[in-house]
Amino acid sequence: MGTLWKDVRFAARMLWKNRAVTAVAVIALALGVGANTAVFSVVNAVLLKPLPYKDPGRLVRMSEDSERMPLMSVSYPNFLDWRAQQTVFERMAAMQPASYNLSGEGEAERLQGRNVSPEFFSVLGVEPALGRTFTEEENAPGRGRVAIISHGLWQRRFGGDRNIIGRALTLNGEPYTVVGVTPPNFLYGVPTEVFVPIGSVADKMMLMRGNHPGIYVLARMKPGVTVEGAREEIKTIAARLAAQYPDSNTGNTAALQPLSDFFVSDIRPSLLILLASVGLVLLIACANVANLLLARAATRGREIAIRTALGASRLRVMRQLLTESVLLALVGGGVGLLLAMWSIDLLRSMASGNLPPTAVIGLDANVLLFTLGVSILTGLVFGLAPAIQASRTDLNSSLKEGGRSQAGGGIARQRVRSALVVSEVALSLLLLVGAGLLVKSFMRLRDAPLGFEPRGLLTMHVSRTVGKGESPARSLAYFDELSARVASLPGVKAVTYAAGMPQLSASETAVAVEGRPQPPPGKMPQTVLFITSPGYLDAMGIRLVRGRFFDERDAAGAPRVAVVDEAFARALFPGEDPVGQHLMGSAAMNIPPAEIVGLVEHVNNYGLNVTEPVQPQLYYSFKQTPEQFLPGVLSGVYVAARTSSIDSASLAPLVRRESQAIDPAQPLYQVSTMEEVIAQSIATQKLSTTLLGFFAAVALALAGVGIYGVMSYAVTQRRHEIGVRMALGAQPRDVMRMVVGQGMLLTVIGLGLGLVGALALTRVLASLLFGVSATDPFIFATVPFALAAVALVANLVPARRAMRVDPMVALRYE
Repeated sequence: MGTLWKDVRFAARMLWKNRAVTAVAVIALALGVGANTAVFSVVNAVLLKPLPYKDPGRLVRMSEDSERMPLMSVSYPNFLDWRAQQTVFERMAAMQPASYNLSGEGEAERLQGRNVSPEFFSVLGVEPALGRTFTEEENAPGRGRVAIISHGLWQRRFGGDRNIIGRALTLNGEPYTVVGVTPPNFLYGVPTEVFVPIGSVADKMMLMRGNHPGIYVLARMKPGVTVEGAREEIKTIAARLAAQYPDSNTGNTAALQPLSDFFVSDIRPSLLILLASVGLVLLIACANVANLLLARAATRGREIAIRTALGASRLRVMRQLLTESVLLALVGGGVGLLLAMWSIDLLRSMASGNLPPTAVIGLDANVLLFTLGVSILTGLVFGLAPAIQASRTDLNSSLKEGGRSQAGGGIARQRVRSALVVSEVALSLLLLVGAGLLVKSFMRLRDAPLGFEPRGLLTMHVSRTVGKGESPARSLAYFDELSARVASLPGVKAVTYAAGMPQLSASETAVAVEGRPQPPPGKMPQTVLFITSPGYLDAMGIRLVRGRFFDERDAAGAPRVAVVDEAFARALFPGEDPVGQHLMGSAAMNIPPAEIVGLVEHVNNYGLNVTEPVQPQLYYSFKQTPEQFLPGVLSGVYVAARTSSIDSASLAPLVRRESQAIDPAQPLYQVSTMEEVIAQSIATQKLSTTLLGFFAAVALALAGVGIYGVMSYAVTQRRHEIGVRMALGAQPRDVMRMVVGQGMLLTVIGLGLGLVGALALTRVLASLLFGVSATDPFIFATVPFALAAVALVANLVPARRAMRVDPMVALRYE
């Protein structure tokens, strides 16, 4: 231990003595270690930390699955049968996103809610902070209305009043009794402020087995049950139900995945690519530092030779040099940790809304241990080659006064430095190609045709509850009056309202063509469904291709009409004119026939899912929607207003004022411009592209610095040779050609190896690219050219210095 302490003190003195080299190495290492620490803090929070629930490894999430509608929501009757017939779960719970208007005391507001079966909290192993959870009796239709509120709502709206249990709330115009308050840090999915028993709000539509109303299933497996075993049983039950209820369940099966996988499945590829990218940056930094240490080791030949002559073994010399490398890496890691602390705050703000809500990014024991481990490993990686080379000291030549063989570094040392330069170029090319592909993909994604005009469009969410004192006709009258009032505001060009809106929300339904053989159950074509008011096309800026859109002729008693998009026409009427054709819905949904009266341009819905294939789109009119469907439809309607001003957000307070004038208890929520909605829909891709682009720029800079350092050192060590060449008649341009040629030869070798690796590794990026091939010719041509240009500049600087070598001065020391 005493010897190790002596090595550390001696290493510290040597690092302090060579402060310039130490500073350059610390900066390079700090960039590499800091970037790795920052990205690992996100990986740790998202992928490595267990979910904040009791025994999270036994939690699974289930959905229904079919060829036409992968991973769709679960029919409520199917959930009840799953729960009754299963044997592998301790508990199963249904959960359905919902929203509730809170009114009565204070200003009305919209609450994010969730309808859940009574087992929901016990499945997660969560006990309420106050009160209790739901009972089976409260889950029955028509029973007393009860609710559990979040700790945040309890504090914000009710001041943390401990008498909240038993207090009445007015939700969607009906009284609910508070029976519990969730724990302070409880979170599942999106932040939820109110929970209601799902069975108590089940209506006729929800009890239809062919309806899939956004319900998903959460379950806790019994001890000893595997995910595969649970999956097989739930699939067996689904197959049994398909045979029992062929009209609604044919072609449907069940899908099951661990809950932890569900939360991170979308972001895991991006995070792993980012982690690999910062790993490449760190390797490039290591190569730079290794070159620095090789250069410094060449100047310490006499010191090492003397120590060897005095009895130090080769292993003892290597240990001392590795101690210096590790100490240098620890200093760089410490500075990198400071950079990471600042970067984590930046990442946290940039990634807001793009990470699972349960992920808490920060420096914890795992991150600190990672930084320490990476720093030590880095020190060993970049210190090993210099230590091996330095320990191979030739005592005779090193102890000669002015001996040049050691000063020159030797052929072996030059080969190692050249190999490090080749590695830097190859690794930089890998990172630059990946960044280039993602940047081009993001630009294609950002500029993809939308099929509508987002500029100047303000959107807001409104929910009307059809029930006590509220009829469908009255709800529609509210939207008509609100549209008329908003349309009269200064600068407003058009107003519409719709159930479903591009980039925001959309539902799907099955359709069939009247007069044609109806497809068997489970094989009916699926289409995205928008239910709109007549002014929808003008407000959204959607082009009418042929026919007409809804107008005053399409009243409630008139023949039912529909409008389809170009994708719908290609899928169901290839080579035919869809206008004048008649549709009918699925038998299970009992949708009456409708005549197609118009064809519109396809609207891009990629904000919902980048990899989603083009889906047909169908438009129905609110005025002709069957009354039994209106309660569910009116619970989530979007109002959109197009303004003549670019600053459509300034319209929001005026719209709120008009809504309050019609109904003071009606809140407007999720108010945002369509441009903000689109920006949020591609925020994850933007974040990944920005970070990868930054890391690629750092790698490019490090590679340039590395090439410059190696060639500059080579010129310094070859001053005598260059002086001899020039004394024998070599021209300055010949010297430049020699230096630049040697540097560019290393660069070309690195580019060749990097291209081979890029062709193999970019296949991993294929699933993240939009409209770009993983072997895009433009990227694979321009990136090597740009890297070669940087390398050329890095070679020209020392080459120009070599041209100015004075032969007399260079030969004098000989």
